[in-house]
Amino acid sequence: MSAEAVDRVAVSGSRPSTPPQTSWFEFLLDEMLLENHLQKSHPDPVPVQLVIQFLEQAAKPSVNEQNQVQPPADNRRNRTLKLLALKVAAHLKWDLDVLEKGLTIPVLNMLLNELLCVSKVPPGVKHVDLDLSTLPPTTAMAVIIYNRWAIRTIVLSSFPEKQTKPGPHQMNMLNIVQQEKELTENILSVLKEQAADSIMVLEGSLGLKKDFYIHTLRTLDLLAADPSTANGETESSTAGLRISADELHCQVHYDLGGIFFQQGCSDQLAYEKAREHFQQARELLLKFNLTLHVHLDEMRLAGYWNACRALTGALDPSDTQLNPYGQINSLIRTRNYQALVEAFIKDNVSLSLPNHLRQSVLREFLHKVQQGERGLDEVCHKLCVCNAVRDALQGEVLSVRFQQLLHKPRKHVVDFMLEVCTRSLDKDRSSETSKRKMVIFLKTLCESLAEPHLVFVVTAHKLFTELLKEEDRKVLVEQMRRRSATVNLCAKPLPSFYDIPAAASVNIGQLEQQLILCLDARRIRQILIELHSMAERPFWRVNNKWEVPPDYINVILNIKDNLTKDLVYILMAKGLHCITVKDFAHTRQLFSACLELVTEFSPKLRQVMLNEMLLLEVRAHENGVAEGSNVRPPPDLVSRVRGYLEMRIHDLPLRQIVGEECVAFMLNWRENEYLTLQVPQQLVMNNPYIKLGQLLASTCKELPGPKESRRTAKELWEVVVQICSVSNQHKRNSDGRVSLIKQRESSMGILQRSRFITFIKKLREPLVLTTLISLFVRFHSIVRDDIVNEVTAEYLAIWPSTLANMQAVDVEAVAVTVKELVTYALTLNPNNQSWLITQADIYFVTNQYSAALHFYLQAGAVCSDFFTKAVAPDVYTDQVLKRMIKCCSMLNCHTQVAVLCQFLREVDYMTAFKALQEQNSHDAMDSFYDYIWDVTILEYLTHIHHKRGESEKRQIAIKAIGQTELNASNPEEVLQLAAQKRKKKFLQAMAKLYF
Repeated sequence: MSAEAVDRVAVSGSRPSTPPQTSWFEFLLDEMLLENHLQKSHPDPVPVQLVIQFLEQAAKPSVNEQNQVQPPADNRRNRTLKLLALKVAAHLKWDLDVLEKGLTIPVLNMLLNELLCVSKVPPGVKHVDLDLSTLPPTTAMAVIIYNRWAIRTIVLSSFPEKQTKPGPHQMNMLNIVQQEKELTENILSVLKEQAADSIMVLEGSLGLKKDFYIHTLRTLDLLAADPSTANGETESSTAGLRISADELHCQVHYDLGGIFFQQGCSDQLAYEKAREHFQQARELLLKFNLTLHVHLDEMRLAGYWNACRALTGALDPSDTQLNPYGQINSLIRTRNYQALVEAFIKDNVSLSLPNHLRQSVLREFLHKVQQGERGLDEVCHKLCVCNAVRDALQGEVLSVRFQQLLHKPRKHVVDFMLEVCTRSLDKDRSSETSKRKMVIFLKTLCESLAEPHLVFVVTAHKLFTELLKEEDRKVLVEQMRRRSATVNLCAKPLPSFYDIPAAASVNIGQLEQQLILCLDARRIRQILIELHSMAERPFWRVNNKWEVPPDYINVILNIKDNLTKDLVYILMAKGLHCITVKDFAHTRQLFSACLELVTEFSPKLRQVMLNEMLLLEVRAHENGVAEGSNVRPPPDLVSRVRGYLEMRIHDLPLRQIVGEECVAFMLNWRENEYLTLQVPQQLVMNNPYIKLGQLLASTCKELPGPKESRRTAKELWEVVVQICSVSNQHKRNSDGRVSLIKQRESSMGILQRSRFITFIKKLREPLVLTTLISLFVRFHSIVRDDIVNEVTAEYLAIWPSTLANMQAVDVEAVAVTVKELVTYALTLNPNNQSWLITQADIYFVTNQYSAALHFYLQAGAVCSDFFTKAVAPDVYTDQVLKRMIKCCSMLNCHTQVAVLCQFLREVDYMTAFKALQEQNSHDAMDSFYDYIWDVTILEYLTHIHHKRGESEKRQIAIKAIGQTELNASNPEEVLQLAAQKRKKKFLQAMAKLYF
């Protein structure tokens, strides 16, 4: 990050009453300013930002008379800036936790190297070769701090970090980030090479029993006053901040433990060393009543400590200090499985173990069983039961593994289940909710057990009789008795979909109600079998909400068998309804059953179902993307989409929507090569969506491209013009004259405009949407024919600039489409700068000035982190700024007009002066004067207020013009910084007004 960018980060607000942020150069002018600034409760900038500003200014390269870039000069200014950075770090007491959070690795590396320099650490000598006991205290402390930071940085760099991706208009920022990343990697490479030396230095420091001293603001001033004096020969060596040996050793032990723990992945012995260091850190930490100079995370230390003990086998299950994780891990390592099961049962009452830990332990044991380890089946069963009871008490769904365990359980497993239930429920202190959930679990247990004698074991248990009321108990026992007297159809697997027997006869109305509500394919067929045994009539008409596409109705109704006809119709109708409510799991089940059913007798219907299942998978995947998933579609799905687009089966009912969504799917996943090169030409000619998709893919593929490669762009243009064209319908009057009746949508287009809009709203690929927006913006500009107020967009140059038949175009349709398209695109990505500018232009040319300002400001905000950085000039061009000026003028916000006139490359004094002459201004007027940096405008303001006799406003203008940073004698850099700071605050204030 550049110095200018960092200087602009901390902006406290946009109100005029907010005190201005102190600039870095002010600390050079006033020696006492830094100390006073740091003593404030909320200093602005904060200390770490000051360190960044000082060091980046000191590290700026210089340019000689031949315009050659030179390294930073070693002059008084740069030395003073480095000293100021060291003073800020001294104020923070060299707390590495604070410095690491606020500073990047390159900046912190520069700061600590400067500390080594001022502390008179011998240059060119390896730290491992220094004898710390003979060095002055502050010199030795500087070496220790640097090497502590070195190993801490190695550890921190091993943690995964989410990468931010700059947008398309942030290429300059991308380059800066890339440069900083390369510099960081270089520094890390050096630190890792020297890691062994850093460890040896820190281990050596543990042998020193004397107190240490660290630089303070006072000692740094002493060194600055006499830089030629050696560090140990002045009182500064012992006049610094005293750090006791125990406090330093505690911190060093903690840092060494971290580096050894990281190395344990490749060296098991390193865990032993880490454990010893963490043990020493814990013991030393207990000695301190008040730790002034030890900065470590005690919870992380405890976690490290338990992890090391677990990894080295040093855990004692009887240790009362162990947390639940450590106790469970210890029991597993010592193979004390009985105690492990007991811990799980007790946890069903205490709820101290997270559910994911319990599930993880069970998966670990199941993995061991799969690997062939014997004797663990029983443990798996018991852990599974414990987890199921815990899930039941918490209202969770019982796991599939537990359901499988209930298929053929042995008696001792059922006995264990009842024991766990009894011990997991404190009948005296448990809430009514817990008891009710346990009752549900016991009922589920009875209904799941197939063997009558096992059901009797449950119903005769003391817990069962205590929790269930006598009436409920009788009803459940009677249900179990009736069930045991019948054939349990669920006990044996069904070989196919046809092998479902019909159940006993019940009332037709009740069965029809069940048929309407049911989503289980097998149950639907069973209900239909029962209904057809009672009455022969078309049951697919039971619910008038069941609808199948008109393309398929004839094929389905031609099925001769009435039961099969009803079943196919209902399964498809229910499946299509489930898609509309995004219940894709039930849709898959229903469609799979329907596919199995029709495969045996109708190849045509089989292909229909395959097409519908393809549409289902496409929609399910696109729905996942809409909910935030970025997973690419599996190759199998892409292959099936291609297969559909290339299908040549004749006499097959095909729904247009399947082809439409397949083409949209290919465009969204950038399959442009396939659409442009591999789709058969016959399909392109016969399917309008494939034709449209091919033209879009070809145009996107060639962007921006030379002029000679814009043939496909012209073809796409002509297709869209035809879609938006109209034809005139005429009628001959009684006198023989022809009169115009009305305009109709032209039949020459490959699609109706409404279908075209529907297709567009299935697209989400940014480049495709940008291309369509560009096309319609150009189209809109031509039909409006207003060269002054044109809407802007990207890639406008690729489209034709004229229309052959302007009269045939539906102008209103074009205007509506461009607005609808941009609005839809912004719902997908509300931070796309190009689309935001286009939306703002649309509002501008339709005289909706407040809305236009909203989007112009939003475009600037998204590319500058809400105006904490400068807005890129390619976003706020002169044209955009002039339109913002006009918006403010039309809204009678004349002071805002004057401020914005400064943003132009050449300040528009005439417009600014004219705006300031207006007395009927609807903005805050003098509260905006703090945002004006152009002295000429401020002088004119002073003159205007003096002329009008407005003394208070004149004083405000005089105060604004009298700020030292606006002095014309200042260096250009200072003037630019003052302008940038006011730009930021003004734009933030505007955003608060118009957002």
